[in-house]
Amino acid sequence: MAKDCSFDIVSEFDKQELVNAVDQVKRELTTRFDLKGSNSDVILDSDKSITITTNDEMKLKNILDILQSKMIKRGLSIKILEAQQIENALGGNVRQVFNLKKGLTQELAKKIVADIKNTKLKVQASIQGEQVRVSGKDKDDLQSVIKMLREKEDKYEIPLQFQNYR
Repeated sequence: MAKDCSFDIVSEFDKQELVNAVDQVKRELTTRFDLKGSNSDVILDSDKSITITTNDEMKLKNILDILQSKMIKRGLSIKILEAQQIENALGGNVRQVFNLKKGLTQELAKKIVADIKNTKLKVQASIQGEQVRVSGKDKDDLQSVIKMLREKEDKYEIPLQFQNYR
């Protein structure tokens, strides 16, 4: 009997790379001309959120651009940032919190499983917590599933990674 092959679909990010990106942004805040002396701050709250505090919304957008460029250079997707409302902070400052998306939600996992079943390939997809396991007898079918998911990744609004391919 042939052995089944499988892989897992997950949505994660490298926490250390995120820490490094935030540290680079903090360093740039002290050296960049338009942001010097603006009491700007970027705070990473473990792996849950990033908070940007500064004088006005224009500087907030500049700091966000810097953060996104540093994340991209470090191989992190900017899709993990979920922006919240801009709110007023103490001293006339503005603050914006960006929640970090990690793991697949139940609705998204169900949508992924439905898309895989619609391909009519001989593979099985099952939801296991915050990941989806896809298994089948033919590795070519699994490669086709990965290709299809990469093409539809924009529809899911979350970065997907494929792990434990065996």
